[in-house]
Amino acid sequence: MQSTIQVIRIEPSKGWVALQLQELWAYRELLYFLIWRDVKVRYKQTALGAAWAVIQPIFTMIVFSIFFGRLGKIPSDGIPYPLFTLAALVPWTFFSQGLSQASNSLVGSSNLIKKVYFPRLSIPIASVSSGLIDLSIAFLVLLGMMTYYGVFPTVHVVWLPLLLILTLVTSLGVSLWLSALNVKFRDVRHVLPFLTQLWLFATPIAYPSSLLSEPWRTLYSLNPMVGVIEGFRWALLGADTAPGPMVIVSALAALAILVSGTFYFRRLERTFADLI
Repeated sequence: MQSTIQVIRIEPSKGWVALQLQELWAYRELLYFLIWRDVKVRYKQTALGAAWAVIQPIFTMIVFSIFFGRLGKIPSDGIPYPLFTLAALVPWTFFSQGLSQASNSLVGSSNLIKKVYFPRLSIPIASVSSGLIDLSIAFLVLLGMMTYYGVFPTVHVVWLPLLLILTLVTSLGVSLWLSALNVKFRDVRHVLPFLTQLWLFATPIAYPSSLLSEPWRTLYSLNPMVGVIEGFRWALLGADTAPGPMVIVSALAALAILVSGTFYFRRLERTFADLI
């Protein structure tokens, strides 16, 4: 009886490929250890350790309060200017540090990528997620400042978890684009500081978005961090302007960045080991 031999040919994928997100769940333990690795590396051999999670937003708040609040007389929607700024800097610092860490995460893990197979998406996801610890520490400081100024969260604070998810989605979406591009074009690491600084002043951190009138205010929300910042102030500080339309526009923009970034990442993934 003649047996049939089945031949299986393994070839690299071409063009756009499926996301295969189920692999992330299968490798969830690896994702956990990558997050823990990034947390340890971030504070290894540092004198101040986790205090850096507070130092950066606090000192930025002081600088903004002096130059924009006291000297520039920028309005703050009736909220004490230091508190107005810090409420924005807490999610912004998480976002900017996520970009900084994740953009170089693939290049920094080149040895791991070359040797074993695992979902490459795990690396930038771990880099962004590790910042949640810093975000939690900075958030506690923000609550302390709110107590000092006698400002307490409103009933709208129930929306805060969704705003945190929006922050995470925005940071992850942009990070996927930058981390994939950085493998192919190493210029990204030089462009990133300029991009982050430009994005900072294009976001209502030192000033309120109420300075803009409609429809420009809603169009301004195409910057996903606009909805995040205004949402934080509304939920925590009781800002008068309900940011509903802004948050919706920002959420749609963030989702578009995340989906497109994930597909672009998966498209370039097959070339990572060769280019790194």
